[in-house]
Amino acid sequence: MSETHIDPLGTDAIDPGPLGHTTPPIPTDADSLAAAGDLLRALAAPARIAIVLSLQQQGKCVHELVGELGFSQPLVSQHLRVLKDAGVVHGHRHGREIMYELVDDHLAHIVNDAVLHATERDHD
Repeated sequence: MSETHIDPLGTDAIDPGPLGHTTPPIPTDADSLAAAGDLLRALAAPARIAIVLSLQQQGKCVHELVGELGFSQPLVSQHLRVLKDAGVVHGHRHGREIMYELVDDHLAHIVNDAVLHATERDHD
């Protein structure tokens, strides 16, 4: 059982977690849970998972994702729109193309952990 540490200002209890990493308390209010559900729904499609995995190292434009993933351009664009609307990726214009990048590293960790977890389950 892990012990709870109190911050010096006494404002938040921080649980060191199973590996000793400190994490802030997880919000459990209805709005936070709904936002988390929206994020997980946006990540639920295998094509969107592939896009996130592809973007974790560097930003790419649509034609690079099409060539790498083997999906059609309209399909990649549609999935990028869903990911952008969910706040997973953002795009910035680079000449005539839009370069897409992950909003932050947390998103890559979520997807990586999910894929690794699914893979581990398959080997049990």
